[in-house]
Amino acid sequence: MKLDVTNMAIIRHLKDGRKSYKLIAQDLSITENTVRSRVNKMIEEGLLDISGNIRIDVLPGHNLLYLGVKLKTMELQKKAQEFSKLKGVVSAGIVTGRYDLILQVLLNDDYDLLEFITGQVTKIEDVQTVESFIVYEGFNLKVPYIL
Repeated sequence: MKLDVTNMAIIRHLKDGRKSYKLIAQDLSITENTVRSRVNKMIEEGLLDISGNIRIDVLPGHNLLYLGVKLKTMELQKKAQEFSKLKGVVSAGIVTGRYDLILQVLLNDDYDLLEFITGQVTKIEDVQTVESFIVYEGFNLKVPYIL
């Protein structure tokens, strides 16, 4: 599927939350059925996955952790899958830069950073180093996409 200007405009609208197809259609001067059809096609072809973002600043007793992981192996897909199954892991992404993987982990008063590192990360072989980043407040920036 080609990612054209209309599809990108629809995706930008969906980034603002679960905005109705009717409002998206009005803003883009297209029909609601066109929006629905394009969204369904993008989902079917694996181009679009609609998900929610955690607003950690309004979730009492919880912390959002980003964990950079450097591995001793290049089996990145396998390791990302292993990490994605650990308790608290929301997502595991293969990245460029000084880390091989970035994990997004939801922590709470009963499940903290130390418990995640010592009780979960240690289950995964070939971890060289980790670096943790706790999110205190998040902001979704409205950045225009240029095709």
